[in-house]
Amino acid sequence: MVPADRTGDRTADRAPKQDRSRLTRQRLLEAAVACLAEYGWAGSTVSVVAERAGVSRGAAQHHFPTREDLFTAAVEYVAEERSLALRALFPEGACGDRRAVVAALVDLYTGPLFRAALHLWVAASDEEQLRTRVTELEARVGRETHRIAVDLLTADETRPGVRETVQGLLDMARGLGLANLLTDDAPRRERVVAQWADIVARALD
Repeated sequence: MVPADRTGDRTADRAPKQDRSRLTRQRLLEAAVACLAEYGWAGSTVSVVAERAGVSRGAAQHHFPTREDLFTAAVEYVAEERSLALRALFPEGACGDRRAVVAALVDLYTGPLFRAALHLWVAASDEEQLRTRVTELEARVGRETHRIAVDLLTADETRPGVRETVQGLLDMARGLGLANLLTDDAPRRERVVAQWADIVARALD
């Protein structure tokens, strides 16, 4: 009698486990960002994140052996989601609507991700091991955000001053995000966005 081929069964068993593992990892990352934004670095322990994600501490440490691993991965994960979300706002390109692009870029810095990232930056300023990771991450995220901004604004960076204009826009957006941490700065932010959209249009045209 020919032995039954169990390869298919093993593959079927492995696939659901991989799916569960990916789901657990995503829940941990999302919980880490939420905790960091809500409780700050000091209050966001692995146990707190695991409880919020609905998994055991052991499961959390299986995916992320250290606290630094967990939180740098969390901010990186949501930063990537942020880039995807920005692209999704303009699937066919911005079609010349630079004010909409400026507003979308500013929105990147007024949500929970920016609040979580800010807590991580503050913690990294005092912790050498975390600082190296966060610095590398922010450099990569910054380059990606700049590249997306250039694409959406159809900016020609071979022209003098254009690169600095785009970077100034992103720096301005980060500043508006900081102002929004303590109070709802929406009315003033709308006026600033309108002004910057005009500045960008003149610089790029």
